[in-house]
Amino acid sequence: MSEMEHIGVVVIGRNEGDRLKRCLRSIDERISRVVYVDSGSSDDSVEFARSFNVEVVELDTSVPFTTARARNAGYARLKEISEELSLVQFVDGDCAFEPGWFDAALGFMNENGTCSAICGRLIERHPEQSVYNTLCQIEWDRPIGRVDACGGIAMYRTSAFDEAGGFDPKMIAGEEPELCFRIRRAGGEIQSIAQDMAKHDAAMTRFAQYWKRAKRAGYAYAQSAYMHGGAEERYKVHQVRSGLCWGLVFPIVAILLAYWTFGVSIVLFVALLFVQAWRIRRNEIQAGRNPSDASLLARFIIIAKFAQAQGVLLFHWRRVTGKQATLIEYKGVKDG
Repeated sequence: MSEMEHIGVVVIGRNEGDRLKRCLRSIDERISRVVYVDSGSSDDSVEFARSFNVEVVELDTSVPFTTARARNAGYARLKEISEELSLVQFVDGDCAFEPGWFDAALGFMNENGTCSAICGRLIERHPEQSVYNTLCQIEWDRPIGRVDACGGIAMYRTSAFDEAGGFDPKMIAGEEPELCFRIRRAGGEIQSIAQDMAKHDAAMTRFAQYWKRAKRAGYAYAQSAYMHGGAEERYKVHQVRSGLCWGLVFPIVAILLAYWTFGVSIVLFVALLFVQAWRIRRNEIQAGRNPSDASLLARFIIIAKFAQAQGVLLFHWRRVTGKQATLIEYKGVKDG
């Protein structure tokens, strides 16, 4: 049995079309255990996956879809296929692996027994198509070495994944860093290596999509802080406070004081936004970011605060009312 036979791959997707085909074709041919989990596609995703001789799991459409639920379902099917797996690679259907990734990841995991999860460089396929794709490319520029978390495209030791209990299916977003938090709390390590891992196709071309994505991040921050904010790390508490302060409290105070200050409070709030953006830009440049990317990132981090505040409020409204959480989609979102 070759070393690659100890790796299983879980692909998740919905209506990914040609991107799914590209994803499945990019998986190392030495890996035979591959599961595709479909979340209610209306295109030919399921038919193509079956024609590609991979296992297919079709999620029950009566239960709200989440990526956490899909990944867990794919992993469960992998374990049914083979109990000999020691590593599992998760990937979204809008990604395609880069040549050499599996060899590099396997080699690193073999040499570093304390490493529980590993990720490499993620590359945005078309950063030039929109400013939002460019922002994704900037986001994928991760530090190398020991990190707090990896994203959705990552390889885990099955032993660490099992011990941590897998992804939390209640999470509609942010399930990867939340799982990594539990792995780290149990003594595991998360590593990022200097190896091209995959190309990602965000296909994000409209502001409405960016807003939805930021709103989903705010929701995930709030849910994560609610679950683990009492830990020593104060997990995601800072992100929640930052989103609420900049995206909700400060603007409300400025508006409420506008009458008595003849609008000066609003001017001061706008000035504060510019100062905060300047600070973000300065910090990014000091961290090695080029000035153009730093400026772009600073502007949109400020914009995202308002959407994140909306996401935080949505989480707590659903929590208080008992309303079932559903995925906040940004793909395919139309303006208006």
